[in-house]
Amino acid sequence: MSLVSIRKVKLDVEEVFHEGGPRRSSPFSIAVATAVITNPYAGKYVEDLLPFMQELRALGSELSERLIHTLGGAQVVQAYGKGAIVGEDGELEHGAVWHEAGGWAMREALGNPKAIVPAGKTIASPGTRIMIPLGHVHAAYVRSHFGVAEMTVWDGPRRGEIAFGLAMSTGGRIHSRLGGLDAKDVKGEDGLR
Repeated sequence: MSLVSIRKVKLDVEEVFHEGGPRRSSPFSIAVATAVITNPYAGKYVEDLLPFMQELRALGSELSERLIHTLGGAQVVQAYGKGAIVGEDGELEHGAVWHEAGGWAMREALGNPKAIVPAGKTIASPGTRIMIPLGHVHAAYVRSHFGVAEMTVWDGPRRGEIAFGLAMSTGGRIHSRLGGLDAKDVKGEDGLR
C-alpha cells in the first residue's frame, strides 16, 4: 500500500511586471505547485521515515514537471525553493522528508543544478500561508534571486494531512539593484558562485 495519497493539487502562477519602478515589457513568473496528501504518520510516532521520503520522490517529480511546463521549460527557470505545512496531528519531521524528496526531484528535472534548494516548513491549521524562500538554481550568492513564493491552500492541510509545495521562478526580484554576483556571471561549479 502506498504511503502517498493525494487529496488535491494546486498550481499558482504570478506574473510580475513591476513593483513601483519601471514596467518591464514582459513579466517574470513565479509558480508554486502544492499537493495536499494524507499524513500516514499522523497521531503516532514512527521511527523510520525513509520509506515515506522515498515514495515522495515521485510526487516531487510530478510537481516539478508541472512547474517546468507552466513556466515554459527548464531552460527559463532561474530560482527555486520548497515548502511543507504539516497538519496539527503531525510533527515537523514529517515535513522535513520533503528536503530530500522535493529537492532531489527539482534538481533532477532541471538538469542537476548545484545550488541548495531553500526550504521552509511549519506545523499549522488549514489556510495557513507559508512563504517559500527562493534562491538561484546555480549559485547561492546571487542576491537578486533571494525571494519568496507564497504557498497556501484554503482548506488544507487538515489535522491528518501535509501540504508539500515546490516553487520555481523565471527571474529574480524585478527591480533588484543591490549588487553582488550577477546571474550572468555565475560559473555554476560549486553551488555558491
